[in-house]
Amino acid sequence: MNSNHSHPHHRSDLVRIATRAMSERGLEPEFPARVETELAAIKGPGSEVGPDIHDLTDLLWCSIDNDDSLDLDQLTVCEVLDQGVVRLWVAIADVDALVKKGSAIDGHALTNTTSVYTSARIFPMLPERLSTDLTSLNFAQERLALVTEMVFNADASLAGATVYRARVRNKAKLDYDAVSAWIESDGALPAAAAAVPGMEAQLRTQDALAQQLRVRRRLEGSLELETFQPRAVFDGEQVVDIRQQVQNRARQLIEEVMIATNGCTARYLAGRGGASLRRVVRSPERWLRIVAVAQEYGETLPAEPDSKALEAFLAKRHQADPLRFPDLSLVIVRLMGSGEYVVETPGGPPIGHFGLAVRDYTHSTAPNRRFPDLITSRLLKAALAGKPQPYSNAELAELALHCTRQEDSAQKVERRMRKSEAALLLESHVGQRFDAIVTGSTTDGIWVRIFTPPAEGKLVRGKTSLKVGDKVRVKLVATDVDRGFIDFVTTD
Repeated sequence: MNSNHSHPHHRSDLVRIATRAMSERGLEPEFPARVETELAAIKGPGSEVGPDIHDLTDLLWCSIDNDDSLDLDQLTVCEVLDQGVVRLWVAIADVDALVKKGSAIDGHALTNTTSVYTSARIFPMLPERLSTDLTSLNFAQERLALVTEMVFNADASLAGATVYRARVRNKAKLDYDAVSAWIESDGALPAAAAAVPGMEAQLRTQDALAQQLRVRRRLEGSLELETFQPRAVFDGEQVVDIRQQVQNRARQLIEEVMIATNGCTARYLAGRGGASLRRVVRSPERWLRIVAVAQEYGETLPAEPDSKALEAFLAKRHQADPLRFPDLSLVIVRLMGSGEYVVETPGGPPIGHFGLAVRDYTHSTAPNRRFPDLITSRLLKAALAGKPQPYSNAELAELALHCTRQEDSAQKVERRMRKSEAALLLESHVGQRFDAIVTGSTTDGIWVRIFTPPAEGKLVRGKTSLKVGDKVRVKLVATDVDRGFIDFVTTD
């Protein structure tokens, strides 16, 4: 391994590494020519009309996403009714209006099943002319959408929900950090919201409802985990920093509203007697290993999987030791096992989502970015039109396996790239010393995480008696951007 200071790596190197990593994992980094041909024939956004398509363009819709997101999948709006009741509308882009089942564009989306997000380059599931323009719920543009309309009682319990097609128009494109700073009184109301009379009250109501929904899920045993997902920051071609993404009030707002929408979508399809593609996290098979982890902290968990007991333990640890909580979170996430897609049919055994503490859960809210959501929107449109399902149960079962596998591959690529990004930032810091914490100890070696910048690497020499959670001072001795390796030694 070497660290070549005279030729530091650039953004283009990361793009090359990401492209190779995708190909190695059975993902297509580029769109084939037949997709470009089909795309050229699409003249504008979906524009169907009919008695079943409601005109909701006058509502005060807004989008809240990352500040650099251009593929806008969802809009939200609400109104306060009598006695603290809130009506909430969630609009999801009708991608199927332009991307038809069996088309070349659909074929590529089916191959990858998801957009792959790396800091150097995004590899979108759909061509950008669609995902960031014609099928994106862009500011001031009229778009077709699937709308879930929900009514919540004053205690945030769901009183009722319905699903239908509509035309919508985004009145304010907002981003998480700015909205969150305003909610928490650390910043002004974003200009895009301030420009729309009534938008401030809208956001206050949505935030209050989301926080109530969050409390309800926590009481049911929803797990509050904090995973380590740093992102590289670029200045042109150079990586200049790595920042950990912060969970904030605006992210929580969208998360809660989307979980509620996904639950309503799943129940709507079940109520129509059709199969649905569910996103599940099974009750953990390695529960006894989770029990053993809790025991190391002097806590006792029940012998059978119990999300409420696990959440209470996690909340206690988060308060007691926020510094090490991301590492405990990662251990629990690994032991719980990853999410997967399954087909659920009416009357079949319910599996549910252990981590979110919900029984009915589908992926329906990001059809520009995830193929299962596009499948779900097609199932919904067929159910609404009273037509047969566009996929047989056997097809859905095959798709569930394929989507699980490809999503897993995409996540591996993203993780792999976070390592290369960190190695690239650190390659000019070889010889420097850092404060670190031990995050893993396996037969392969000991792993440490440094705090500034947030990056993980391997101890190649030094103390061998270290345990997970120990604080340690380390020196950076080598980096390998192509392989994503960062090597440290302990210093006294």
